[in-house]
Amino acid sequence: MGNSGSSLPPASQAGSPLQQCLTPIFASSKGDVKYPQDVFYQLAHVKVYNQHIPITPAAVTRPTTSEEISKIVKCAVASQVKVQARSGGHSYGNYGIGGEDNAVVVDMVHFQQFKMDNSTWKATVGSGTLLADLTTRMHDAGGRAIAHGTCPQVGLGGHATIGGLGPVSRQWGAALDHILEVEIVLANGTVTRASETQNADVLFAVKGAAASFGIVTEFVLKTHPEPPSVLRYSYTLQLGKHADMASTFELWQTLIADPKLDRKLATEIVVFELGMIISGTYFGTREEYLALNFEQRLSKNAKVSVVELDDWLGTVANWAETEALKLVGGISGAFYSKSLTFRPDTLIPSNGIKDLFNYFDTADKGTLIWFAIFDLEAGAINDVPQNATAYAHRDALFYMQTYAVGLGSLSAKTIDFVTGMSDKITNSMPGVNFGAYAGYVDPQLKDGPQQYWGSNLPRLQKIKAAIDPSDVFHNPQSVSPVA
Repeated sequence: MGNSGSSLPPASQAGSPLQQCLTPIFASSKGDVKYPQDVFYQLAHVKVYNQHIPITPAAVTRPTTSEEISKIVKCAVASQVKVQARSGGHSYGNYGIGGEDNAVVVDMVHFQQFKMDNSTWKATVGSGTLLADLTTRMHDAGGRAIAHGTCPQVGLGGHATIGGLGPVSRQWGAALDHILEVEIVLANGTVTRASETQNADVLFAVKGAAASFGIVTEFVLKTHPEPPSVLRYSYTLQLGKHADMASTFELWQTLIADPKLDRKLATEIVVFELGMIISGTYFGTREEYLALNFEQRLSKNAKVSVVELDDWLGTVANWAETEALKLVGGISGAFYSKSLTFRPDTLIPSNGIKDLFNYFDTADKGTLIWFAIFDLEAGAINDVPQNATAYAHRDALFYMQTYAVGLGSLSAKTIDFVTGMSDKITNSMPGVNFGAYAGYVDPQLKDGPQQYWGSNLPRLQKIKAAIDPSDVFHNPQSVSPVA
């Protein structure tokens, strides 16, 4: 329901100067703006994704043009209110709605433009486009594709400006590596373009940290022909105790650490309450896949499934059917997630693996819905220099994402369980600087910006000071204009 009480901050109260400034923007627009006093504000308009972090924005706007966004930003600046864009709305810390109370949300749902240049195969795409829609539009425009993640409800605007990692990234790079040019609204309300030859610093920041620097309205992306042949494989281990699966995980880690591993192979491990699944995609023929001998090298105790997929749309749809995404893909809830980054020189030692898998069996979790997901990266992602884009983990071999959903609400016990999964590994590897992936945002990280952007953070802070010195585009873990 709406909230018109005086307990709200001044900018969020009915009739405030902020509301008087925003409302006329939409007088003759197909967009709209909603305020805390409006009926069903939280449920229908704010739509908090992580319900463990309740937030009340000062306003939720849904503009239709870049010029309207410019006016929204100017209104927020005049009222000294922070601004954040929302694309798909899947931020783990609710950063798409500011990450804290009293921000202005710019919902990009109306930015659905799409155009394919059939001579250059460059696609122009609105930042409000969901990944499922992007896949279909590129397919229909000539059988084209880019690298991106597996959750169909995620929005391009956030995904492609954090990293955008997915099964084909080992061949094509991250989603952000496909960005050639953007249109972006800056903190002073300017609508501008950024590319390698125009506002190059802005493009650098957009490719990994855009939420701190502006609102991207449009991407120009390079694209690839859809892979002609794809296999989807899975090995399901249900051996009773998770501890019995530790040796198989260690084998998997050894296999993926091979620098000569075929880049056509994508693989991940999902550990959950009922067992462990090793699955992935091979972008080639069955004969090529069988020649890898991947199945036999992993485990003789697995239930094996190998499916040949004959069309790209079916392949992408199949990715969304993993155990984790079937449960949590587009559904909001109370949850907590953490991540760790592993490099070829920071593999998890045997004692750390054993401690972790024993912990899966013995920990008091407070929930049955939890996952530890290990995703292979490397390949083409690592080919790009560390300082070429804001994305800082060019040396990552794989990520661990731990995730637990509260049953109704999120208990301290469940949060401690998620933290404990990371602790079991970090305690076995003293002195290692792991880093974290900004797409798996962790609101409890004390040094989030340093963990997310690493050695690129000083340059980002300088760019921030130049184009957003008042920190208009702010969330609790955004880039600060000062070191």
